Amino acid sequence: MQLTLAGLVILMLSGGASALAGRSAAWSARLGVGGAVAGCILGLIPAVGTLVGGLSLSVRIPWPPPAGRGFELGLDPLSAVFLIPMTLLGALCAVYGAAYLGKGARRASWFHYNTLVASMMAVVLARDAVVFLIAWETMALSSFFLVIHDHGKAQARRAAWLYMVATHLGTAFLLAMFAILCARGSAGFDALARAGAALPAPLATVLFVFALVGFGTKAGFMPFHVWLPEAHPAAPSHVSALMSGIMIKTGIYGLMRVLGFLGAPAPWWGGCLLAVGVTSGVLGVLFALAQHDLKRLLAYHSVENIGIIAIGLGLGYLGLAHGLPAVAALGFAGALLHVVNHAVFKGLLFLGAGAVLHGAGTGELDRLGGLLKRMPGTGAAFLVGAVAICGLPPLNGFVSEFLIYLSAFRGVVSPSAAVVVAGLSGLAGLALIGGLAAACFTKAFGVVFLGEPRTEQAAAAQEAGPAMRWPMAALACLCGAIGIFSPAVLPLLAPAVAVVMKGAPEAATAGLAAAATPLTWIVAAAAVLALLVAALSALRFRLLGARARQAVTWDCGYAAPAPRMQYTASSFAQPLTDLFAPLLRTRREHVPPKGIFPAGTTFATETDDLFQRNLYAPLFRMTGAALAWFRWAQQGRVQLYVLYIALTLLALLLFCVE
Repeated sequence: MQLTLAGLVILMLSGGASALAGRSAAWSARLGVGGAVAGCILGLIPAVGTLVGGLSLSVRIPWPPPAGRGFELGLDPLSAVFLIPMTLLGALCAVYGAAYLGKGARRASWFHYNTLVASMMAVVLARDAVVFLIAWETMALSSFFLVIHDHGKAQARRAAWLYMVATHLGTAFLLAMFAILCARGSAGFDALARAGAALPAPLATVLFVFALVGFGTKAGFMPFHVWLPEAHPAAPSHVSALMSGIMIKTGIYGLMRVLGFLGAPAPWWGGCLLAVGVTSGVLGVLFALAQHDLKRLLAYHSVENIGIIAIGLGLGYLGLAHGLPAVAALGFAGALLHVVNHAVFKGLLFLGAGAVLHGAGTGELDRLGGLLKRMPGTGAAFLVGAVAICGLPPLNGFVSEFLIYLSAFRGVVSPSAAVVVAGLSGLAGLALIGGLAAACFTKAFGVVFLGEPRTEQAAAAQEAGPAMRWPMAALACLCGAIGIFSPAVLPLLAPAVAVVMKGAPEAATAGLAAAATPLTWIVAAAAVLALLVAALSALRFRLLGARARQAVTWDCGYAAPAPRMQYTASSFAQPLTDLFAPLLRTRREHVPPKGIFPAGTTFATETDDLFQRNLYAPLFRMTGAALAWFRWAQQGRVQLYVLYIALTLLALLLFCVE
């Protein structure tokens, strides 16, 4: 734990020093990036040791915060599963961010970045409710300042405002949940677990709902996800990678940790998580298909992948409630491994999108095209991430989804009718999500990197520098390594699964054993096939490379083809978006050609978020109208505001006296 504490201290000190050196952009970046890399490496070492050794570490510093029993941190296998991708991505994104921001970095950029990484580490290490909530709030505030980095843009200000509202609504539910638990004992997690195990069933149900809403808002479960497609495109790309890759997973961590306090799970908890997962996964990928902005498309895919994780959790808790350890172990293992895998490939994809934005000056899909020739390194890395997120073997995304599939298959052959229905629902949801995700990334990669440039910006695009390419290359290698060596990775998950199942690692290992053999065969076959394709491609290039004829993309017989004749993002996805039109409700603006010699024509589509349009926008309008009644209190006089503060303090004092 000493190394972890040292990492936290270095992160905070280097962030502060970077802010103080803000007048010198070069020194500010050196201090910020150096501290982030050093702090993350120090945090990574004990996390790997804990996961491999299956041990738990803890430390308690005797200067108690208000209402808490001390500054208590702990590291067990469950925390380690989240801490490893957190520190890896934190270090790589810092290196990338230094080149990405360049001279555009604001004075406190690295202070907020390092604070975000340190607070996320503190969230998964906290063993006291007060410490957890302080770290949670620090994480929310530091990420808010990073989202509003480009505060001159109205989009960034709107995204930051929406994020702040959403995150504090979620925190309100968490405060209520911890207050109820702490009222029955101490704020320490071990005391909360004892108090939670003795709760009556109705109260445990209320706390489950509070946890689902509070942590689900941070994770991006539908319908609490509305902040996510706004905040991720607004933030700098290395921050988007960190937020999407790992910050939203703190919601998953919190949910798994707190549900462990509430005694034996009720069967409907698993069913509820499964329904939330299928809904988030299917709707998330559908809305991704309809997007025209690359980063916004990736943000909706984060909602989709959080849905896949929730499906795994739902199957896990159903297995736990019905006494089916194999279903539970495979479901939890799939969810935990997908947490790691999503951090790796989504971090890679957001860094790739940042390189496109940096090189071509736009992330709008219909203004790109043909970038693979101009940015081959970025294109190759993005392709690896796209294949991984589609769940294709032998890359890492396949392995975690395969475990969840196996859990669902085990549920289908179980004696419980409820688990059979849940298993079938999970299988149908996963299959639909996988198919739509493959279509969406075929569109994204094809429109951005293949064909001919659609604009002068795309034609003039330049490859990212080495400091931006090497982090992408490292993440792409990790996608392959986790997938190919997954039979060796699988046993490492057993201690973390055992923490969630409240059992011995041997029980989790026995549950995971069913996956080892088929996984080995599938990954080996896919790896051999990939090597064969690579060898044949190399042979073809060697034989024909010098004689290959250069020509424009197939032109459908037109004598004078133009880039505008290519498929656009909208036209590529139209067959699928039309199929789901009642859900998407896409708005179209079309000016058809008129006359024998038409002057021009336009066609544009816009797909608003279903819940933003029908739920949150009307709710915000009603709230604004109700609060307008209190505008009389805003008089612009300092004396009146001091009076308001005095009256509030007086009311609080009277409340405390009673």
